[in-house]
Amino acid sequence: MDSKKQRLTTLLEGLEQEGDVEYAALVTRDGLLIASGSKGDINEETFAAMSATMLGAAETAVSELKRGTVERVIAEGEQTKLITTGAGSNAVLVSMVNKDANLGLILVEMKRTSHMIEEEIS
Repeated sequence: MDSKKQRLTTLLEGLEQEGDVEYAALVTRDGLLIASGSKGDINEETFAAMSATMLGAAETAVSELKRGTVERVIAEGEQTKLITTGAGSNAVLVSMVNKDANLGLILVEMKRTSHMIEEEIS
């Protein structure tokens, strides 16, 4: 594994150490997996594609409504929450978190991780 990918993986694994983060990944805005933390019981390629699509659709909707830019998208399911946020102009940080997670703490950690990822990939 090249050193940049390893550094990105380490950042994602650090985010997963926040307790309620079950899985974290970095994907391209086109939905291709760049790096992920621990391997969850999921199809990573499908997860990457759907996460990028979710953020892209929200960005298009908000742009068309001329209401600024999207900071993040949160999808709440019965058993989990999916949170996507931009990580630079070409990447998306996505986390799958426990449904009862402390959302404030998770969002702070995702923002911190996103900034570190931006520095790494710029």
